[in-house]
Amino acid sequence: MYAFEYHRPTTLAGALADLENADAKPLAGGQTLLPTMKQRLASPSALVELSGVPELSGIARDGDAVVIGAMTRHIDVAQSPVVAGAIPALAALAGGIGDPQVRNRGTLGGSLANNDPAADYPGAALALGATIVTDRRRIAAEDYFTGLFETALEPGELITKVSFPIPQKAAYVKFPSPASRYALVGVFVAKTADGVRVAVTGSGESGVFRVDSFETALSANFSPSALDGLSVPADGLNSDLHADADYRAHLIGVLAKRAVAAAG
Repeated sequence: MYAFEYHRPTTLAGALADLENADAKPLAGGQTLLPTMKQRLASPSALVELSGVPELSGIARDGDAVVIGAMTRHIDVAQSPVVAGAIPALAALAGGIGDPQVRNRGTLGGSLANNDPAADYPGAALALGATIVTDRRRIAAEDYFTGLFETALEPGELITKVSFPIPQKAAYVKFPSPASRYALVGVFVAKTADGVRVAVTGSGESGVFRVDSFETALSANFSPSALDGLSVPADGLNSDLHADADYRAHLIGVLAKRAVAAAG
């Protein structure tokens, strides 16, 4: 690990001021950034610790949405009565991230900012039609995820909170790696007044994606049988030492049916 400056602001304005240094990086849970720095694959000149900024944490219901601060930890989402009462699928998702150590350090905003292709939260954000709120603007999930480890965030732009619309029904089912608990495949299904959205994480070469054919079938008939005969092509899916593209394609169909059954 290379030498760096360490800043710990206590206000959002202070954090944004510290991040004006072009080479400074925000430090949320540190689950990705710190290991990367230890391997000397990243060498920011300064880290801006965000845990001391109260404006970035908290969970509240706001009308037909649940709003969660960017620095809210996975464990807090998993154990929140507000989340469990409004979007139980989101609480269950958070409770299945990593292990207790990861859940007690990792944060919602850190996960979405990193946009790991095997992370769980991107699937929830895309399926629920979430809005990512930054210090500068509001970004629809459809426009936020732009590729592998890539997002619409501009240099120095900071996620402050995320607004998740409350669905009529929803469920998330994943096939986790036994070691990391990352999703080899994860499928989030959400039924709303406007139809059904199906988002897949852990599989796409470009990260999280939606499955239009599944959404059309489930909007007409929200039951596992509606997906009979439908499949996702292996082209464009990841192949690695854990699972090849064909296996992931098969899992997407299996887990989508399980998610619909769980939601229904």
